[in-house]
Order: sequence, then C-alpha cells, then structure tokens
Amino acid sequence: MRTTVTLDPDVESLLREQVRRRGEPFKQVLNDALRAGLRDLDRRGEVFEPLTFDMRAPSVDLIKASVLAAELEDDALTDRLRRR
Repeated sequence: MRTTVTLDPDVESLLREQVRRRGEPFKQVLNDALRAGLRDLDRRGEVFEPLTFDMRAPSVDLIKASVLAAELEDDALTDRLRRR
C-alpha cells in the first residue's frame, strides 16, 4: 500500500540513523519499526505478574542483620588470612 505520512523531525532522524546502521532501505526500516511498535501496543495491556515464592519465616532476627553481616564478613576475612 502506498500512502503519505508526515513524520516528526525526531522520528525521521531516528529512522535515518537506523537506515545508516542497518544498511537497509528506508521503507524496510520504517515497516520493521511500525511492526515492532504495534506489537508492543498489544503487550502494554497485559498485566505484569512477577513470580513470587513463600520464603517462610526468617531463620535469623532481621533487626540484627547488620551485626550478622559484619560477623560473616569478619569470618570470611579471617579464613582468607589463614589460607595465606
């Protein structure tokens, strides 16, 4: 189908940059960009649902997590120094 479309200057610039990079005709780059954009429009309506896992109750008191982290760091440093 042949039609006339008025492109905003920034869109034209982006398309021409892709033409240079890909070495493909303007028509092909424009059609590929439209296809990709229209596919994304369909996905925007989908609700993102992240994976969740039951991690159960923590095995350490999280209020004292920084103390635990410091102790673990000290243990790792001590092990490293012993190996030398």
